Amino acid sequence: QVQLVESGGGLVQPGGSLRLSCAASGSIFSINLMDWYRQAPGKQRELVATIATGGSTNYADSVKGRFTISRDNAKNTMYLQMNSLKPEDTAVYYCSAVMRTFERATATRYWGQGTQVTVSS
Repeated sequence: QVQLVESGGGLVQPGGSLRLSCAASGSIFSINLMDWYRQAPGKQRELVATIATGGSTNYADSVKGRFTISRDNAKNTMYLQMNSLKPEDTAVYYCSAVMRTFERATATRYWGQGTQVTVSS
């Protein structure tokens, strides 16, 4: 069984910064894509940023230039550095990863439970 656990959310003023972490644990054989999604109240979940095993990244237009996704493959951990935060960034942020485990060879997408980010003065 595998787990994805997010941390680092909280309340921050507009213009501030937060750093989210996502740690994968369990019987992991390999991790391919890792992503951050977010879901604001009353809205659909949206993709924020993606990072491949080799480090290539993609971002939603709304966060380009403000957010940076990174990963530490040795620690099975992913990060999201969020700068210049805006009230519209308020959402529950979820990490997700496509992984193979020792029990399940087929690449499967797993999700964390989410961490709340609130940007407000």
